[in-house]
Amino acid sequence: MATNILMPALSPTMTEGKLAKWLKKEGERIKAGEVIAEIETDKATMEVEAVDEGILARIVVPEGTEGVAVNSVIAVLEEEGAAAAPAPTPASKPLAPVVPPAPKPAMASPAPAPVAGPAPAPAPASATSNGHGGDGRVFASPLARRMAAQAGIDLSALKGSGPGGRIVKADIDAALAARAHPAAAAPAAPPAPVVAPSPVVAPAPAPAPAAKAAPTPSVTVTAPHRLVPHSTMRKVIARRLGESKATIPHFYASRDVELDALLKLRAELNAKSPKEGPGAFKLSVNDLVIKAAALALRRLPSVNASWTDEGMVLYDDVDISVAVAVPDGLITPIIRKADLKGLAAISNEMKDLAARARAGKLTPEEFQGGSFSISNMGMMGVKDFAAIINPPQAAILAVSAAEQRPVVKDGALAIATVMTVTLSVDHRVIDGALAAEWLGVFKGIVEDPLQMML
Repeated sequence: MATNILMPALSPTMTEGKLAKWLKKEGERIKAGEVIAEIETDKATMEVEAVDEGILARIVVPEGTEGVAVNSVIAVLEEEGAAAAPAPTPASKPLAPVVPPAPKPAMASPAPAPVAGPAPAPAPASATSNGHGGDGRVFASPLARRMAAQAGIDLSALKGSGPGGRIVKADIDAALAARAHPAAAAPAAPPAPVVAPSPVVAPAPAPAPAAKAAPTPSVTVTAPHRLVPHSTMRKVIARRLGESKATIPHFYASRDVELDALLKLRAELNAKSPKEGPGAFKLSVNDLVIKAAALALRRLPSVNASWTDEGMVLYDDVDISVAVAVPDGLITPIIRKADLKGLAAISNEMKDLAARARAGKLTPEEFQGGSFSISNMGMMGVKDFAAIINPPQAAILAVSAAEQRPVVKDGALAIATVMTVTLSVDHRVIDGALAAEWLGVFKGIVEDPLQMML
């Protein structure tokens, strides 16, 4: 009996992913729990384990394919000794979520289109010489389908040059060239209209360059350049942060915080750390900021919240998401119950999470969720910035660089180490007075850091 292996949903926000690599080949025996493939999600490259055992009879989606929809068939598993079954129906459908264009009314053209005669007898469900299946399906490579969808090309109007009439990349390139230079293509004889064998599918109209303009790109680039395709992570970052700014009413509040007492405590604690071994640690300013933010959230739990249409979600645990830069974007691993952990534990856990985040080795539970975020650009010398809220959270703290500044203490001018922090909040959840109060509590903890030791 054949079993379909489906594209898994490896995160709540995942709708599609890239099948980065197959670790098994067709014909190989697979055991339950064995890693068979690597999937690139919106956050990381993750391993996929087999849930059944058998023979990998057919790989439907080749490695390197992007835009593979969740729950689409990527391979077929057969029981040992069973005869190879034909590919499942989903395997012949587009791998990427390509929506075929709606039927359009016939447009005027220089020569009248021939009228289709009676429908021919049904052909076998295989590619004909023009790349069309006997059941009305169009046979095209995944790359050709993606290129056609992006360029607005109707695949049913093309004649494939690949094996069995399959539409391939070269056919899309030719169609794009004909669209870009209609005059050069004019001497050629107009292509015969394509009539699908099924009587319910209307013939596609012949291309009419004069009547249909090519789609206009969102940005026209005329200078010399190269186009770098978006990764899955970059696409999701763009979509989620765009939605955040468009749907969440952001507002921002900033405070200057003195760090001299915190830096002194940090130096004293680091001096007490063993040189090596399981008890060794090296605290960073960011580690103490995480602890101070967690304590402030515990004292003002109304900030540790999210908005829903049904009501306000107040989180029981203080789970701090910390932004970590990775080669193609950023990811936010989570320090769970940060208010209950010691500084050394937070420091060591953060270093481990950051290292595995950059290597793409985090598990979903290590970066999914969180009730509050911190984005620290102080180590990059950034003096002041505001961060975008990470939905569904209601707040994110932007931490800037520490620098020596002139301050007034007891009526006299002095020098202090100061950093600016900016709290971005969802105004549906947190009003100005609450945001200011939280910043005051946070500032008090940082400037009197012995509170973190209690």
